[in-house]
Amino acid sequence: MCGIIGYVGPKNVVPVLLDGLKRLEYRGYDSAGVAFLHQEALQIYRSVGKIKELENTLWGKELGGDIGVGHTRWATHGRPSEANAHPLVDCTGELVLVHNGIIENYVPLKEKLAAEGHRFTSDTDTEVIVHLIEKYLEGDLEEAVRHALKEVSGAYAIAAMWKGDPDRIVGARSSSPLVVGLGEGEFLIASDIPALIAHTRNVLFLEDQEIAVISREGVMITTLEGDPVQRTVERIPWSPILVEKGGYKHFMLKEIYEQPRAIRDTILGRYSLEAGEIYLDGMEEVEEILPLVQRVVLVACGTSWHAALVAKFLLEELCRVPVEVDYSSEFRYRDLILDPSTLVLTISQSGETLDTLVALREAKRHGCRIVSVVNVVGSSIARESDGVLYTHAGPEIGVASTKAFTAQLTALYLFALYLGRRRGVLDAARVQELLAGLLRLPQLAEETLQSDGVIERLCHRYAQHTDFLFLGRGIHYPIALEGALKLKEISYIHAEGYPAGEMKHGPIALIDSRMPVLVLAPQGRTHAKILANIQEVKARGGVVIAVGTQGDTDLFSRVDDYVAMPATSPHLSPILSVIPLQLLAYHIAVHKGCDVDQPRNLAKSVTVE
Repeated sequence: MCGIIGYVGPKNVVPVLLDGLKRLEYRGYDSAGVAFLHQEALQIYRSVGKIKELENTLWGKELGGDIGVGHTRWATHGRPSEANAHPLVDCTGELVLVHNGIIENYVPLKEKLAAEGHRFTSDTDTEVIVHLIEKYLEGDLEEAVRHALKEVSGAYAIAAMWKGDPDRIVGARSSSPLVVGLGEGEFLIASDIPALIAHTRNVLFLEDQEIAVISREGVMITTLEGDPVQRTVERIPWSPILVEKGGYKHFMLKEIYEQPRAIRDTILGRYSLEAGEIYLDGMEEVEEILPLVQRVVLVACGTSWHAALVAKFLLEELCRVPVEVDYSSEFRYRDLILDPSTLVLTISQSGETLDTLVALREAKRHGCRIVSVVNVVGSSIARESDGVLYTHAGPEIGVASTKAFTAQLTALYLFALYLGRRRGVLDAARVQELLAGLLRLPQLAEETLQSDGVIERLCHRYAQHTDFLFLGRGIHYPIALEGALKLKEISYIHAEGYPAGEMKHGPIALIDSRMPVLVLAPQGRTHAKILANIQEVKARGGVVIAVGTQGDTDLFSRVDDYVAMPATSPHLSPILSVIPLQLLAYHIAVHKGCDVDQPRNLAKSVTVE
């Protein structure tokens, strides 16, 4: 989950590296470093903490050169320290390496290399790679990397640079993302697109077991065995302005406010209201088998798993197909009952979540067709799926997912209509009815955001509490889970989400005036039940915050605080009801002085198992 970047071109390399690292800092921020060649000398600077600490280290130094690599770290092996920060260096001091991933066989490799005389100065697994490259380096960096990686087991995306070959950077990947940027007279390599977008939108995505060499002459891609690879250049639609804060205090707040646009962009061009039809590009390979699907298994992690839980309700009701939801990290370790009649639907914002990618491959091994909902064009999960449904959220920089989640829910709603239509469960008239509500959704999301002021005032009342309980019924139970997760992620307040009907089977014992209970209570078929749950909380001296439908005076009279959301269909109300929970978590975290965009111990894209 670290971030790496490399650059070669006409610009002063250090500002390019620092800017790229800032754009990758969501991937890890416990230490950072850069290495660059300047006046035939290899200079290396590292520091503990965020990128600003590295900038302080570089302040006043003579900086120059036009080729270099950088790294921002999320620790897996070895505590955050300057010694464990990347770039890591070999025994000669002339070869440097940055790495994202985990080397599984680093212990025997390290023992072997140490016995051969190599000196280790860090506690990281990464350092075995740089010493392996040193071992095989006999004038050709690319060949040395090739030989070294054949001994390595695990996940890696690397960029290596050698003083003896001052015009080239060698990158390689296996199970960790790596993308090459093609500018005008300049070339970059990085973990993710945001690091490149200020310089170019033209990119090449590396596949597993591939090596890329970037130099002043261009880019060359080969397999680990040395066979040349021809790869089509892809143009990324994001503009540089999308990865800037745009006047907002935090990326998270900006991304919360971008949700109406993200929902609208995810819908556009994918429907005909007149025909009552859904059109999804990227489904050509699976469209014919959809009427034959007997079961759907959704696989995801974290917030995407909560989106999958919502999708279970949508698919079962609108498509009349049995649905299971599984954690990606658990999926592969069971004795799976899968066959070609099972459709596996994976969900990942980045398209690089390693647990989900491994689950995808396991499902394919069982003969299943794969449809994936992802946000990043050309990502690993997108490339390995049979069908892809892209969300159009744009880059999401804040670690706590917001607009990616609501864009996923929007895309999954579209997919439910698409699948229901192809299974013959939904006719054109019913799809027209369901689409009508969806097309109003961006405007309703705008209206829901108007509750921001109310929620900001609420945070002053509740920020001092150390525990929260979130309750929901039916399709809103996953939103209770998501609200609790958001609060935990960025404010470090303990919170739990529960189905409201399960409260009396345990959590009710915790309820008192010191633990606020946030209840999702939009009007619908379970409304009377959720009102009864609220009464159970109030009868025990509990404090209730409710998110409910505008004008619901019955709900308003029963609770301590109330956040109103516009009325919409039960299928779509989760997309609106999560917005107040995102804002509540945000404002409480800001009130407490927490680092909202980069909460401790977390990284945006989990590319290790």
